[in-house]
Amino acid sequence: MKQTTVFEESSHTREVPLAEKVRPRNIKDICGQTKLVAADSPLSKMIEHDEFVSFILWGPPGTGKTTIAKLIKTSTNHNFHSFSAVFTKIAEVKELMKQANLIHNHQNKKTIVFVDEIHRFNKSQQDAFLPYVESGAIILIGATTENPSFEIIPALLSRCHIFVLEILSEEHLQIILSRALQSIHKKLTIDNDSLAFLAHKAGGDARKALNDLELVCQHMEIGDHIKIENIKNSLNKRSLFYDKRGEEHFNLISAFQKSIRGSDTQGALYWLARMLEAGEDPLYITRRLVRIATEDIGLADPQAIIQAVAIKEAVHFLGMPEANTALSQLTIYLSTAPKSNSVETAYLAAQKDALDTSHLKVPLAIRNAPTKLMKDLGYNKHYKYSHDFENHYKYQKYFPDSMTEKDYYVPSQFGFEKEINKRLQWWKKLKKQQMVNDKNNTD
Repeated sequence: MKQTTVFEESSHTREVPLAEKVRPRNIKDICGQTKLVAADSPLSKMIEHDEFVSFILWGPPGTGKTTIAKLIKTSTNHNFHSFSAVFTKIAEVKELMKQANLIHNHQNKKTIVFVDEIHRFNKSQQDAFLPYVESGAIILIGATTENPSFEIIPALLSRCHIFVLEILSEEHLQIILSRALQSIHKKLTIDNDSLAFLAHKAGGDARKALNDLELVCQHMEIGDHIKIENIKNSLNKRSLFYDKRGEEHFNLISAFQKSIRGSDTQGALYWLARMLEAGEDPLYITRRLVRIATEDIGLADPQAIIQAVAIKEAVHFLGMPEANTALSQLTIYLSTAPKSNSVETAYLAAQKDALDTSHLKVPLAIRNAPTKLMKDLGYNKHYKYSHDFENHYKYQKYFPDSMTEKDYYVPSQFGFEKEINKRLQWWKKLKKQQMVNDKNNTD
């Protein structure tokens, strides 16, 4: 059958990118993934013995996922087919599965199927692999930059081993760049500071580092020495590593909120800048800050929500980049505010009871009675209008008749909640006195 592959090679002489030219030809040459490619690792043993199980390669861009797949392609005796989930239609996938099944049934041979960016396939497309993975007709190898827990359907994920590739350190990138420079025929040299600068700009991505090096070299003459100035002139703007739809999006917003909750103003500002400079939607950050104002601060500082809503309007009005200072102001305010999760805790406790007791009726006394029929049925009867009594308070039960009264909200000892606690205690004292009086009057 015709092979469709993201590794298509031509018999014609052609110029290939530096990243492809210096791609490792042996698993031992893969840099920065020591545990994954160790001699006694499961992956190494699979490649050595040509005995594979389905697995997912999960890691950031430029860490070696495609390289591993290419190494398997060149070393295996199995049928090997590969394609990108970005460009492949489901009809092509199903046709490949059928042919792999025929080969398995008639020749007792398995087919290795490599799917680059497998997270781009939706649920129904991923379902197409299941019966063939289960029957053993195919060995599925998927590559993804996204967390498989969220992007791969559970049925398929449970049948695949997960190999995690780590983001490359700057030291590893310098090794890769040094080796690659030897493949440039201009006999160029580079000092350690420039090499470190180039590695730093790559953000852990070997492919980006090599592409940057290649671009820099294009602007150099034979025998030149590469300096930091040459790199800056060739690479005008650094692209921050950030995927607004992927896991890194949630990792950074999580770090941001946890920094504010932990009252680390400096850390919170760092994560804010990371998101804004990478192009995150400022309104998404603002929505999270409004939530933080109630979830992590609440009534310990009632001004927090007022500040948050005011900044929301400022962000709407200013837009980026001018809104960066407004967001910084709110981040600093919330980080330095006293912290309390009493409001959230109170709601969650009330939520649990609400779900468990949703069948209980509202007491007649506190029901509205807009019609004569409702009044005749006892709606609003015996309701005690608080303002008619001393201290504008008269105890009556506001919970369902068959339900015990609960204390959901318990104020913390921080900020304004100390004042709220005094108020609560005053109302509780009045309630207790009136309950005693009502009991005495009944007796």
